[in-house]
Amino acid sequence: MGIEDALRKQIEAIVILTDNEYDLVLRHFEAKNYKKHQYVVQAGSSAPYDHFVSKGLLKSSFTDEDGKEHIIQFAMEDWWISDPQAYHNRLDATLNIDCLENTQALAISIDNREKLCVECQKMEYFFLKKTTAGYIALQKRILSLMSQNSEDRYRLFKELYPDLVNRLPKKLIASYLGISRETLSRLSI
Repeated sequence: MGIEDALRKQIEAIVILTDNEYDLVLRHFEAKNYKKHQYVVQAGSSAPYDHFVSKGLLKSSFTDEDGKEHIIQFAMEDWWISDPQAYHNRLDATLNIDCLENTQALAISIDNREKLCVECQKMEYFFLKKTTAGYIALQKRILSLMSQNSEDRYRLFKELYPDLVNRLPKKLIASYLGISRETLSRLSI
């Protein structure tokens, strides 16, 4: 399945588009190719795109004043990634987004997204549903970090993202879960 087919499949899980409507959608996106270790967004710079990942794996993270990296999100095939605050508010990024694998994506600027939503109300509904799902997932993650022990967080991670367990180094999984690499090693069965 090609990159454009994957995007259409995801959109049509929420709204059905005619071929003409989908052609309109595609005119608002740009194809992007990134190399492993390349930054898509760096803290302090702009975050001009929201990326739909067709192939590859990315990581969104925040580095605190002590230089410690806190992983916010991973994004693999059929997932979206950006620095939402910077993207939607046209501010400098607070997050770094870098490629853990060579990555292909379709990217949409905020201007093109807003224009597309005016031109095709179905896409406004699609983005609303995707954003809402993202907020719900984030709320679940925060509640998990606040209320679950390390073992339960790891078990949930493996249940929700079985494909990521084998694609990510243990160090990154541990950081995402808010635990040490050593603790994760003790939990790995």
